[in-house]
Amino acid sequence: MSKRDKIHDAVKTALVKDGWTITADPFQIDYKESKLKADLAADRVLAAERQSEKIVVEVKSFLSPSPIHELQATAGQYQMYLMCLETFAPERELFLAISEPVWDAFFSLEITQDFIRRFPMKLFVVNLETEEIVLWKK
Repeated sequence: MSKRDKIHDAVKTALVKDGWTITADPFQIDYKESKLKADLAADRVLAAERQSEKIVVEVKSFLSPSPIHELQATAGQYQMYLMCLETFAPERELFLAISEPVWDAFFSLEITQDFIRRFPMKLFVVNLETEEIVLWKK
């Protein structure tokens, strides 16, 4: 089993507080001859519509000495998962989960904002102290 990200448990708790049910930890993606593992899968029932939302979450702390390099690697991983989910679980949306300090310090930089505009990634931001989701970016 691969090593969990440092903020994994806080993200999981934040999802539950936001009304999500964790359905897999980790979530295995079977794609042809390959098996990949995203960090989490979660579902949330939309009572008014009698339907459910289904997501897959990749959790990242961005603690390496080079957050730009980590973003490059994360973007490749995100695109790979996105491609596989189109076949394996098309009903699920893919999200990147990051902490509020990472959002404020790194994702606010022009290069990061320009990159996300050019190569869209859905993400949400977690306050690590309260373990709550403070922002969804679709």
